[in-house]
Amino acid sequence: MGYLYIFCTILFTVYGQLVLKWRISKLGALPELTSEKFLFIAKFFLDPFILSGFASAFIASIFWMAAMTKFEISFAYPFMSLSFILVLFLSTIFLGEAFTMGKALGLLLIVAGIVVTVKF
Repeated sequence: MGYLYIFCTILFTVYGQLVLKWRISKLGALPELTSEKFLFIAKFFLDPFILSGFASAFIASIFWMAAMTKFEISFAYPFMSLSFILVLFLSTIFLGEAFTMGKALGLLLIVAGIVVTVKF
């Protein structure tokens, strides 16, 4: 059951990050004028997708707390690095972000780090 908690933590974390990036990109850049910033931020909090991203982060936190009841943090935390991998692949697919050799090498290093941390 502990691994399911970690998986759900990662799933909700990734969802939140992708949805927030998607909606923020749609709303545009933060305005320069202070008065316009308040209206801009208000739009964030009225967007149901952004609210779902915040809710997703909260749900991820609950699953993380549940995972902490099953594992030592030094064992469980490296699995959170899998969120980097999912965000990179899914942002390429859904947000049209670039996938470069540097990012691929970085992913390989992350995976190697996870294996070393968990196995040794």
